[in-house]
Amino acid sequence: MAVRPERGPRSSEEGAWFEILPGAAIMGMCLVILRVATVYIHQFSNSSKEKRIAHFPYLWSSMERDRHISGVSHYYVSKGLENID
Repeated sequence: MAVRPERGPRSSEEGAWFEILPGAAIMGMCLVILRVATVYIHQFSNSSKEKRIAHFPYLWSSMERDRHISGVSHYYVSKGLENID
């Protein structure tokens, strides 16, 4: 009578690759949640229309010029060249 080798638990080389799926899904969801939270935090903190920053004197003078031209004290309101008196 031939003796069959006893089958033990599966080794990590044979398979069971799907056992990593729950952990990978949890890790992926954590990364997605962080990304979405960052987007909403930035939208909340930067909700103003004034997003330009003048790092140089020329940029500051351009923003001031646009503010005076618009007539409403906001540089982001554009009148266009055809509407300037």
